[in-house]
Amino acid sequence: MCSAQLPLHAVEPVKLQRLKVPAPPWPAGDERGMANQIGPATLQRCAWHVAEPGARTYELSQVRSNTMPLSPLAGPYAVKPKPSSGIPGTAHAFNSETLNEGAEPGQQGTQIDALGHFAVLKQPWDGKSPLPADEATYYGGFTQKDVKPTPDSPLLRLGLEKMPPLVTSAVLLDAKAYVGKGQPMKAGELVTAEHIRAMLKAQGLGERGILPGDVVYVYTGWGDQWRDPDTDKVYYSQAPGLAYDAARYLGERRIVAIGLDTPFIDPVPSGMLAGSAGPAPGTPAGLPFAVHHHMLTQMGIHHVENAKLDELARDKVWTSCTMILPARSKGAAGAEVRPVAIGAPEKLPRRSR
Repeated sequence: MCSAQLPLHAVEPVKLQRLKVPAPPWPAGDERGMANQIGPATLQRCAWHVAEPGARTYELSQVRSNTMPLSPLAGPYAVKPKPSSGIPGTAHAFNSETLNEGAEPGQQGTQIDALGHFAVLKQPWDGKSPLPADEATYYGGFTQKDVKPTPDSPLLRLGLEKMPPLVTSAVLLDAKAYVGKGQPMKAGELVTAEHIRAMLKAQGLGERGILPGDVVYVYTGWGDQWRDPDTDKVYYSQAPGLAYDAARYLGERRIVAIGLDTPFIDPVPSGMLAGSAGPAPGTPAGLPFAVHHHMLTQMGIHHVENAKLDELARDKVWTSCTMILPARSKGAAGAEVRPVAIGAPEKLPRRSR
């Protein structure tokens, strides 16, 4: 068969799709979650995309700056350049920067959550009495004493340094096209499990589906609200996101990470952060960030927030090799990250299968 007759979707050969990956349950004391699946099978799927004719590298992170949209749930972010410096007795000059006190760079901009970022309490906290942190339970059944025994302790378990390099195959779902009918999804709007199944079919991925060990990216179009400088303050005030049933659906398919072009992954209707509106329909009581809860504390699936997915969607790179490599900060609950995807635009001819 000549290449001109082939389907224009860059989907791995069936023999690569069928390669076995490790499956849960994981050993007692596991701190990697679904990332335990990263290995020879996922690397071979990834390598196939890298070798595709016309494969391109796509930046999936936003450029960081002092004027980018900032999370109201994290500390301020301000980089201060230092004056150029020198070393006496040498011909060297060098430059560097400092961060403001109280900065939380790992929770601003394009970032990834460690599994220890979220925990679950026995019952909802009223916000008036002291937080019963000692009751918190984390992924794998770890307790607060195991993970963060004192207020100033780093994460002794489930920190970001426990995450292996996420080098694997990725699926991009174009919810802006399918759910939004070509328009950016609205604040509080949901990407449901049924939407995911329909998008896979519409994008020619019905037979492949979502494979164990995949990263799934969902393009909602909300990233169009990312503006620098952030003068209108819309981006972080509300957002569309994954429905709870979609989180469960993806968890059942054993993805290693989920990334959206939104600040929360969870849907946040207008007014929810200010307390004037409730969470999206279908959200379990007491868990307004139910996708965080399910993915991080129950399934061991990492989150990539504020992903830049517009170019990947524009070129219809529905499957690719993705590389997600945050700094190995010991005991960190999150980190800045620069994910990339390597894949061939849909319009290019494909190799014979």
